[in-house]
Amino acid sequence: MAETKIQRTGDAAGLAALIARAAGQTDGEARGLPPVERWNPPFCGDIDMEIRADGTWFYMGTPIGRQPLVRLFSTVLRRDGDGKTYLVTPVEKVGIRVADAPFIAVEMSVTVKDDENVLNFRTNVGDVIEAGPEHPLRFVIHGDNRELKPYLHVRGGLEALASRPVMYDIVELGESIDVDGVEMFCVKSAGAVFPIMPAAELEALSR
Repeated sequence: MAETKIQRTGDAAGLAALIARAAGQTDGEARGLPPVERWNPPFCGDIDMEIRADGTWFYMGTPIGRQPLVRLFSTVLRRDGDGKTYLVTPVEKVGIRVADAPFIAVEMSVTVKDDENVLNFRTNVGDVIEAGPEHPLRFVIHGDNRELKPYLHVRGGLEALASRPVMYDIVELGESIDVDGVEMFCVKSAGAVFPIMPAAELEALSR
């Protein structure tokens, strides 16, 4: 009998074959992502897979160089309420490690809809996301050097971290807006306002 548990699969190609079979089980939906939020399989342990801070995927310490394989894995990712990230199929759920965000926003473009700027992002795994009420941006000031890290909600609990060039593109569109009586440096997209930091703090960083 063939082994079916992900953790018993010997290599990344075998993992991809299993996930490809799972991805085909979309309840007759010919297009779109697998319905991982509707699957409730048993937890089958962790596997030696990691998404590093730069978005590179590793399996058993080796980079996964095939982009179609990475894209396939990305479609069955899920972040659950325990804060951990899993690969999920209809029959099993296995944990993986994520150093920061599972995706990287590698490109941004600006369009105009109803006289409002709309920020569109492309991720390293091929998702195209329109920032707005359903896909908010959030901003974190990280570390002793106070690095600005923008995150974009992609789906479920999964986010994309903006690459440094994209971060600069976002900041260039920033403007001062009064938010609950505080002047904030913000960016707007699709009618939503996303505070980056207090305007006074931005001025201090600029000195």
